[in-house]
Amino acid sequence: MVYTGIKELFERGIMRRIAIIGIGSGNPQHLTVEGVATLQQADVVIAIDKGEEKHDLLELRKEILATHSPDVPLVTVLDPPRDRKPVDYQAEVQRWHQARAEVVERAVVENTPEDGTAAILVWGDPSLYDSTLRVIERFTTPVDVVVIPGITAVQALTAAHRIVLNRIGEEIVITTGRQLMDGARHRNCVVMLDGGAAWLTAYTPYTYMWWGAYLGTDKEVLRSGYAHDIGAEVAALKTRLRKEHGWIMDIYLLRELN
Repeated sequence: MVYTGIKELFERGIMRRIAIIGIGSGNPQHLTVEGVATLQQADVVIAIDKGEEKHDLLELRKEILATHSPDVPLVTVLDPPRDRKPVDYQAEVQRWHQARAEVVERAVVENTPEDGTAAILVWGDPSLYDSTLRVIERFTTPVDVVVIPGITAVQALTAAHRIVLNRIGEEIVITTGRQLMDGARHRNCVVMLDGGAAWLTAYTPYTYMWWGAYLGTDKEVLRSGYAHDIGAEVAALKTRLRKEHGWIMDIYLLRELN
C-alpha cells in the first residue's frame, strides 16, 4: 500500500484510490473545504450499513452527500456482526476488522475502475478511535490512500460547552469507557466509546462533568455539573435516548476541580 499526498493522489491515476474523509459529528457544515473538494472528485462513496436501529447514521451520510456532492453515488455494505462481550476482546476486534476489510474491499473493487477513487466518510477524524485505516491496511488490492482530517467529537464537545480542553500546565488525556471501568483515573480526561455510564464508577466529590450526545446534529443534548449531582440523571437520560433513537454517540470530559 502506498500513502501519498492529495495532489499526487488525483494526478497519478495508476491504481485505485481510497479517500478517507473526516466528516465531524454529523453536521454537514463540519466538513472542511478540503473534504468537500475531495468528496466531489470521488467516483463512489462506500458506507457501512449498521442496520435499522442505526438507520440515522446512514441518513446523516446521505445528507452530507446531498449537501456537498449530490452526483456521487453511495454504495452501502452490511456491517459484519461483532461480539460486544467477547472473552478475548483483542482477538474479537481483529476478527471483526478482517471481516470488515473483506466486504469494504469487495465494494471498492466492484464499484470503481482500476484508476478510480472511492471515498469513505468517517465520523470525527480518522486518526482518533476509528478503525478505517486499520481495516484498509488489510486490503489485498493495492490502493493509494489519502486522509482528510475532520472535526473530532472532542472539539465538538468543548465548542458546545464553550470551554477550554486543557488546563494551564496540565495534561489532557483521551481514553475510553472501558479504560475508566478498569480503573484509569486522571485529573482532566475526555472519555469516548462508553457503551454504558462509566463515569458512575470514577468520580470523586470534586469531579465536574461536561457531557454531550449527538453533537452537531439537531438531536444534540448537553449536560454539565458535578458528577455526584448529575451522574445518575445523565445515565438515565442516555438509556432513554438510546431507546428513543436506536443508537447514541456521546462523549464527556471529567475534570477534578479541587
